[in-house]
Amino acid sequence: MNIFEAVLLGAVEGFTEFLPVSSTGHLTILEKLLGYELDDPDITAFTVIIQSGAVLATILFLRKDIARIVPAWFRGLFSAAARTDPGYRFGWAVILGSLPIVIVALLFKDTIETTLRSLWVVAGALIVWSGAMAFADHAATQARHENDVTWKDSLIIGTVQCLALIPGVSRSGATMSAGLLRDLDRVTVTKLSFFLSIPALLGASLLQGVEEAGNIADGVGWTNTLVATAVSFVVAYFSVSWLLRFIARHSYSIFIVYRVALGLLLIVLLATGVIEAQ
Repeated sequence: MNIFEAVLLGAVEGFTEFLPVSSTGHLTILEKLLGYELDDPDITAFTVIIQSGAVLATILFLRKDIARIVPAWFRGLFSAAARTDPGYRFGWAVILGSLPIVIVALLFKDTIETTLRSLWVVAGALIVWSGAMAFADHAATQARHENDVTWKDSLIIGTVQCLALIPGVSRSGATMSAGLLRDLDRVTVTKLSFFLSIPALLGASLLQGVEEAGNIADGVGWTNTLVATAVSFVVAYFSVSWLLRFIARHSYSIFIVYRVALGLLLIVLLATGVIEAQ
């Protein structure tokens, strides 16, 4: 990998991480077009680690919300009166919603890093989950808001988030769709999706960084990995800001159309032998 490829991959990660179009799916396609073997340990680890840049950008963007929710959660642990604070309940929502994907990721780690890295899987997931997103977008009443989020909402949304371990589904697309079907408004489910990304993606990045440090050093290189992570951070910060403004006024239709078009194009490229699945 050269520095220009690292910058390109980091930019794609940062731009797509919080859009409901699957950042892992996009990185998988681009990595294959650049000539990499998708199931190589260093490529798999690189793909996961650079997501941490986008997560750090989210933490920076949501710093005021975090400064409100974290203290409220700690106060609620020791004071019954403080447990009426919406921040306390939202903190538990993030914690409980993060547990399912951690458990599933650890149980099926090998399958996720090998079998599911096929571009046929990416193409199918892009198209199939677009149907789920379209249904959720149409059926949602958006009658509930941030202060209405419950532990049941978070567990359901967190469980659906596990589907994002399939490249092409999209972590944000999965959580947003589940949230809409719980009748939460688009801005609330988008922000909850951002919060749920923090423990899930940071944990995965740290795990891959420790376990695959040697493979990265011998393969794509730590310099390229850190450059891609930094670019991901910068691009993601502006992407998050834009998405919240966009979602407040629009449906997910543009993302759904894009996902289906990309999935169909990928099927054509695979079927004609232009690119290989892995």
